[in-house]
Order: sequence, then C-alpha cells, then structure tokens
Amino acid sequence: MPNLNDILIMLPEFYLVVAACLLLLLDAFMKSTERPMLHWISIAVLLVGIYLLIAGQPAQTVTAFGGMFVRDRVAEILKVFALLTTAIVFVYARPYLIDRKLVTGEFYTLMIFAVIGIMLLVSAGNLVTVYLGLELLSLSSYALVALNRDAKLPSEAAIKYFVLGALASGMLLYGMSMVYGASGMGGTPTLDLAQLHHVSSYTTSPKLLLFGLIFMIIGIGFKLGAAPFHMWIPDVYQGAPTPVTAFVASASKLAAFGMAYRLLDSGMGDLAHQWQLILAVLAVLSLAIGNLVAIVQTNLKRLLAYSTISHMGYLLLGLSAASPEGYAAAMFYAISYALMSVAAFGVILALARSGFECEEISDLKGLNQKSPWMAFLMLLAMFSLAGVPPLFGFWAKVLVLEAAIHANMLWLSIVGVVFAIIGLYYYLHVIKVVYFDKPAEGSVLAAKPDISLRVVLSLNALTLLALGLYWGPLLGWCRSAFGL
Repeated sequence: MPNLNDILIMLPEFYLVVAACLLLLLDAFMKSTERPMLHWISIAVLLVGIYLLIAGQPAQTVTAFGGMFVRDRVAEILKVFALLTTAIVFVYARPYLIDRKLVTGEFYTLMIFAVIGIMLLVSAGNLVTVYLGLELLSLSSYALVALNRDAKLPSEAAIKYFVLGALASGMLLYGMSMVYGASGMGGTPTLDLAQLHHVSSYTTSPKLLLFGLIFMIIGIGFKLGAAPFHMWIPDVYQGAPTPVTAFVASASKLAAFGMAYRLLDSGMGDLAHQWQLILAVLAVLSLAIGNLVAIVQTNLKRLLAYSTISHMGYLLLGLSAASPEGYAAAMFYAISYALMSVAAFGVILALARSGFECEEISDLKGLNQKSPWMAFLMLLAMFSLAGVPPLFGFWAKVLVLEAAIHANMLWLSIVGVVFAIIGLYYYLHVIKVVYFDKPAEGSVLAAKPDISLRVVLSLNALTLLALGLYWGPLLGWCRSAFGL
C-alpha cells in the first residue's frame, strides 16, 4: 500500500499532474482574451517544479511504491534540464503560436504531460514504470505534432510518428516480456530492474534473455533516433510545428538517455559485454547516416534532424563504454545537445513569421546584414553543434571520445573523430549562407520584437559559450551522479 513517504518522494510528479489538470480547467473557463495568461502560468508551473526537485532532493537514493520509482542524482539532473528546456521552448513558442492562432491550453497541458512522462521514465525502477513513462511521453508527442490541424504536413508527420512509434513500443514490450519470462526460468519472475540486473547468472534460458535484450535495444534506438531506427526523425522534424520540433529535439533526448541507462545498466548490466558491441554498431551507423545525408539537405529542419541522428551516435559512444565514466560523459552530452538544439530552433522561431516559416537554408541568406545579433546567435549554435572549440559542444564530444578510448574501443573514437570533421561541412555551409550570401529581394529577416524571446534566446546561446569556457561544475555534477 502506498504511504505518505511514497507521495513525498514523488511530490514533483504529483504536483505537475495536478497543475496540468488545473491548466485544462482554466483553459475551459477562460475567455479568449485571457488565454495568453496560460503561457506565463505554464512557465511558472515548470519553474516551481525545478525548485521542488532541487530543494527536495534526498542525499541518498530512495525508492517509492515498492521500488517502481527511483529518486536519485541521475534522475534529478535529467529532470531539472528537461523542465528547463521545456520552459525555454514555451518562451520561444509564444510569438509562433500567436501568429498562427494556435494559443490553446492543449499545447501547454500536452507539453506538461510529456514532461511528466520524461520524469517517470528517468526514475523508472521497474519495467512497468519504463513503459508507462514512455507511452505518456509518446502519446503526448503524437498529439503535439498534429497540433496545427489545418495544415497538411503536421497531420502526415503525426501519422508517420504514431505508426512507427507504435511499432517500436510493441517491440520494446515484446522484449520486456521475454526478459520477464527468462527471469522466471531458474528463479522468481520479476519486473524489477534491480533484480533483473543479476538474471543472467541464474536463468536457464540465456537465449530468451538475449532476444529480449535485442528487442529492448530496438526500442531504445527508436526513442534516441539512432540509425537504422531513425526513419521518423526527418519527417517529424520538418512536419511538426517548430516549437514541438524543438521539444522533441531537446527534452525527449534526455528521456531517451534516461531510458537507456535504466534498462541497460540498472536492468541488463550483467549483459554489458553483449550490448556494448550492439551500441557501438548503432553509433557508427548513426554517425555515418546522420553526417553524410545531412550534407545534401536544403531544408534547415531536415538538416537539424540528420544532425540529431549523428549526435545520438556520439551519445551512444558514451553509453557503449558501459562504465560510470561513460555514463557521465553520455549524460553531459545529452544535456549539451538539448541546450544546443533548442538554441538553433530558437533562432528559427525568432525569424519565422505568419506565412514565412524560415525553414529553408536559403531563407537565412544575408541574415548578418539584416540582423547581426541573430546571425551571431546562430553562429554560436551551429559551431557548438559542430564541436568547434571553445564552445560547449566541443567538450561534450571530447568526453565521449575519451570514454570510448578508456573502454578499449579506440577504433570507435577514430570513427567519431572522422565523422566530426565531415560534419563540419554542413554546419559551416549554414554559417556561410548567413554571413556571405546576399539577402533575397523582399526578404524580411528581422528578429521578432518579443522581448522575452530575444532575452532568453540570447542567454541560451551565450550559455553555450560560457559552459564551453567553464564546463567543470556541470561535469562534476554529472560525475557525482555515478559515484565518480
């Protein structure tokens, strides 16, 4: 039976559920002229959630509901940055939603429910909790992608996302059922990740366990957007409303890392020698497909989609090390990628207008002449994504490459360096268009007058430079989560 202690451990999650339900009620009873207030209330809800996480974080790892929910330092860090990136997306989304008459309570409540899914996923101590968190995040994301019902492309993207997401969820569930079955052959069947950690030592059906592991990795690969499970990413990134794309590209990748860590280390840690090589192969495929296909893209959102695939390859480098150092590097990479990608999409949102989405690379021609500050912010985002020193993205790449070397996978680090150099091309191409191409006639490349967007976007992009120069404390926080 649940007790008061269980509820206190899950207080941030319960708080967000209540807040999301109240926002739905507010939206139902508000007048249309009052509806913009939902924006500021939603941001306040997320900031209070961050406070509850940090202020109430216990010194030691604690569990609730019989070990189904784990509250530890890993979960705390991922939740804080998931809430923070979602709040940033809310700020960036406001002018976009107003221009397109999409300011509805559904956007904010679905976003908050998606964040609750992320929080459950990264705190999962049981296979049931993993699946519950994943589905809450996924179902909210499908609806968000189809938010603009009057446009054809978002509906098409949502259907593709739903079909492929359902397929991946089915494979993950099938894998979980096989792992559960293998745990009952030679012992008591269990869904608890801590107990599954040692299942390989007593199960009488190691092949069934291995098959289950492979199907679970397919589910993880889909959620990360790693090749060859990346088919949904370009279409969803291009078709979804840009604020939703920014969310899927940033906060949901933190969830994917949390899911991978819980399933692979907490649950299948004894089989690390089996899944290490599988993750290394997925990393190489993601680096190759992501970087090579990005070179030929003309649509900026599709370019960033293939960029995401390549970045997930680097994140898998850290995970494939299967060591506390590798996990800390991968978490650091996930955080850096979330902040970099949300900054890049923030510039797109700042330049978009009703009737002008600013989605083609050619739309950025002459941005430096029209809006030098926006051009500089885009330069910081692109160079950080490319891993140019001394920006944040450079240190993130260095750490995962170092972790792979320490795990005796020098070949994998060499592959990572080669594709980092190849990836420079398409990021530099965007900068070249911004700074050296002449603006098209009649183009309106000026930042929106929305003060909150300009201030937060400037802080977001400058943070990439600040963390590039002073990244030690954040890395220390990530390393402490894994006992380093």
